Amino acid sequence: MVASTPAAPAVREALERLVASETFGRSDRARKLLRYLVERELAGEAERLKGFAIAVDVFGKDAEFDSATDAVVRVQAGRLRELLAQYYAAEGSTDPIRIVIPRGSYVPTYEAAALPEARLSGGVPGEPAIGASDTAHGENLPQQGEEPQADPAYSGTSVKRQLRFFWAAMALVIVMLGILVFRNFGGPIGADFAGLADFRGATSSIGQAVDELPAVHIHSVSEDGQTARVATVLRTALSGFDTIDLIARDKSETTRRADATDFDFTVNAGPSSGSVLVELQHMASGRILLSRVLSPEEVSPDAIDDQIAEIVSSAIPASGKIYGYIEQNGLQRGLTTCLLLSGDYYMDQNAAKHRTAYQCMEQLSKRGAKSPIVYAELASLQLEAVTDNYSYPPNASTEGAYALAHSAVQMGSTSPYAHRAFGYLQSRVGDGTDSMRWTRKAYELNTYDLTMAASYGYALVLSGAYSDGVPIMKRAVESTSAHPGWWDYGLFLGEFMLGNRYAAARAATALTAKKKPHYVAARLIAANFIGDSNLALELSKELSANYPAFASDPAATFTKGKYPAELTRSLTKALRAAGLGSQI
Repeated sequence: MVASTPAAPAVREALERLVASETFGRSDRARKLLRYLVERELAGEAERLKGFAIAVDVFGKDAEFDSATDAVVRVQAGRLRELLAQYYAAEGSTDPIRIVIPRGSYVPTYEAAALPEARLSGGVPGEPAIGASDTAHGENLPQQGEEPQADPAYSGTSVKRQLRFFWAAMALVIVMLGILVFRNFGGPIGADFAGLADFRGATSSIGQAVDELPAVHIHSVSEDGQTARVATVLRTALSGFDTIDLIARDKSETTRRADATDFDFTVNAGPSSGSVLVELQHMASGRILLSRVLSPEEVSPDAIDDQIAEIVSSAIPASGKIYGYIEQNGLQRGLTTCLLLSGDYYMDQNAAKHRTAYQCMEQLSKRGAKSPIVYAELASLQLEAVTDNYSYPPNASTEGAYALAHSAVQMGSTSPYAHRAFGYLQSRVGDGTDSMRWTRKAYELNTYDLTMAASYGYALVLSGAYSDGVPIMKRAVESTSAHPGWWDYGLFLGEFMLGNRYAAARAATALTAKKKPHYVAARLIAANFIGDSNLALELSKELSANYPAFASDPAATFTKGKYPAELTRSLTKALRAAGLGSQI
């Protein structure tokens, strides 16, 4: 980075690019925190950027806030640094100005991007460019723009790799032109999805790798007790995920050649006594995707499970770092492609994305896919078609969804995905008791997957077990910055019924970009809770104009969704109090 400090207008422009980016688009808290830190620093109030002030101004804490018992500022600052790392590694790689939140401080710094050749300077020769330990959050992420120092033996390989990327890019252009020509000259759209992966930037088609998933290796560099414990727990956690192919042997013990979608977890002694360093690396490129230092307290038997759950839940699901890297670099194939499409749909649910996700999984099933994930996803997506009136598949039915879910469970008796799909079906159109049983089983099959935890917590909330469901939902929401809106909505419902008005309002604010009547209703109730009458009036008008059926009888929607009677009554009463209208 260049040493000169950018002017304030350039910094504000960089800030606006960040908050408008896709990386930050799913994290309202991160956007709010980043804007607050930058604006306060530019206003000359850097000395105010302390944990207590941030907790009060950004996260709505009161004067009794105690950072020793409430780590919200440290946690959110750590997530903000992680999102900044993701942004500058991908979307913002060419940004002229970079905003950095140094570890151990909340005061942002600003750096003008250096010339490409300058990026190879600095650091310790032969060592990866890893930043200082994050004492506030326990993280150790790669500093933005840094790479290992150039190695003469590496230069030839680098040139060859660049040439391969060039020819791959040329091939991709040719394929896409072929698709456009084919579609423009009468070819039946969607007749064969073998080219779908190429259309999304993948290097090979669905037909060439039907069930292929990212391969994940794990090995421990040192043999001390702390490191061995972390490696054991990490291996156990990874073994419960359906979304990867866990290579059981250590990387050093296998002769299997690394593929473009192979990744490696390395567990090593940390920089301080008793700490442990966990890193996730893309094996072909050597790129570090995650670097986390666990303190001695965090690797204790009482804490290690939660720490590993946060790490693997940020890395392994279709919304995590591994799949994100695969998508950014056009490496998706087969099932990986379809899981990314399903993830896109669940993050932004609409008919077009639903159709694309369903057709992708449908083609895998026609090609003989054996993964239970395929049929579990088809079951959930088909039920969505029935309940949300999507046009595809044209013969969608509840019976068809159940048949697909049954196939998924038969194929994967220990698959969390399959059991969660069956539980989801039961929650929407079946029996609440059965829904709880299947969802709990999915959670028990992999307690380290926060997605399964959120599903179980949501099921508990909708069964009326609010005090049991809220801690699980809260753990899932606060541990991952990018997650579907239903996580926040489930937390809102639980906190609302427990009488925690401000906690419910915080959960509802995360639903700003989600356009569903019950999400808008949650925001309306939250606006009333915090006394924002202008926002409440605006949201009330939005519900009446865009969702007249809901506005006229919200209780009918909640009843159809199988909400407990007491929850339906309380929500309806709260909407009336918020001014939805006399028609309620």
